[in-house]
Amino acid sequence: MNLSFNLEDASQVAIGAFALAVPISFSEEAWRLGEILPLTNLLLVFVLSVVFLSLYAYESVFQANIKYRIPVFLIRIVIAYLITALVVTLVLIALDKFPLLTEPAIALKRLILISMPASMGAIIADSFDKE
Repeated sequence: MNLSFNLEDASQVAIGAFALAVPISFSEEAWRLGEILPLTNLLLVFVLSVVFLSLYAYESVFQANIKYRIPVFLIRIVIAYLITALVVTLVLIALDKFPLLTEPAIALKRLILISMPASMGAIIADSFDKE
């Protein structure tokens, strides 16, 4: 099993992220939550996102075998999250709900909130052809 990250993997991650980012990005609840969520809660959302992304990758993509591939595992998690964040950013920009220049804190909060479920869609799509 080849676990290097290639263009096919990147496209699967992007499509999986897009599949879950779109419906949530259209939600006014997500926009408002991005405005009012305290920093500690936002941090918890981010940590939960990375933890569940890592657990799923560990069990499904790497089949619980990372002993000699820890750097590859960590890089895959980082790349998957970054691609997810890029997809979410693009969707929010398209909806004019990513006020990075005028209200960067709200833009970042929305990005983190919507990236949580989108990252799960991303890693699930990434794991489809690993067998």
